[in-house]
Amino acid sequence: MKKSITILAALVCFCIVAFTFVEFPETGISNGVIKARLYLPDANTGYYRGVRFDWAGVVPSLEYKGHTYFGAWNQAPYDPKLHDAIMGPVEEFTPVNFDEAKPGEQFVKIGVGMLTKPDDKKYTFATNYEIKNPGKWTVNKQKDQVKFTHDLKDESGYGYQYTKTLKLVKDKPQLVLEHTLKNTGSKAINANTYNHNFFMIDKEPSNENIRIVFPFQVKGEGKGFGDIIQANGKMLTYTREVVKGDQVFSAGLQGFGPTSKDYDIRIENTKTRAGVRITCDKPLEKLVYWACPTTSCPEPYIRLSAEPGQEIKWKVNYDFYTF
Repeated sequence: MKKSITILAALVCFCIVAFTFVEFPETGISNGVIKARLYLPDANTGYYRGVRFDWAGVVPSLEYKGHTYFGAWNQAPYDPKLHDAIMGPVEEFTPVNFDEAKPGEQFVKIGVGMLTKPDDKKYTFATNYEIKNPGKWTVNKQKDQVKFTHDLKDESGYGYQYTKTLKLVKDKPQLVLEHTLKNTGSKAINANTYNHNFFMIDKEPSNENIRIVFPFQVKGEGKGFGDIIQANGKMLTYTREVVKGDQVFSAGLQGFGPTSKDYDIRIENTKTRAGVRITCDKPLEKLVYWACPTTSCPEPYIRLSAEPGQEIKWKVNYDFYTF
């Protein structure tokens, strides 16, 4: 019996050590002001192989003036195909053609590929849909930027070339996410996209030291609002720490207008006095908010539409600062 327990313990230790030394495809970028690490898309060995988020731009770490902004917020056991086993300013596109597709047919997730609809159930981001056509990824790495290109061609008539560049601006504490989507198919592409913004500023838990600041008078309703978190003027502030079992979620914060000037969000750690400002050149379509004990996430949505042959562009800026 003791021998069996010893062998089992040794196997557990081996698995832990083996995982510790797993190396995922990655690269680093720096402009002398900011340095960051990026995981690269790979269907076999990539850190993230789920079907919810765009595979481009997974950022496990970013440092500025001794402050850290991202990290492993998810406390669930790691699984590369888990829908939220991901880090950084990661983006999701809502599915294209899901409602029209019949069971067994395919639908589009930009930045992932063509997925199979298994049944008549509604789309859920936590479902691990089968990837029928993964498209082709190309990565161009430079000292201060990485350009990801995803080409998808499919017999369904859907096709696109999606390019996303993560660029550090010269001599500035700024990260820019530049996007181009060209519709190369014969069918229109209509979708929303949002950034989940899994910030962990200096690994501070979601508590009274974290605040979210907007340029408008914000209003919020939902789980935890009015209890764990409150809308005070132009800010969201916590009344206490978010602990395991808490629910903090609003399906749509209110108060923003129809222009891009309201896509201007600040996330600040008042304890370490570090923050980040997020702006975009597109107006907000919707503004979701979600938090767990390790991360606080404003999720700004924008609307995308591209007819066959049309190319659209948008840009999101992240300005890091101390105060």
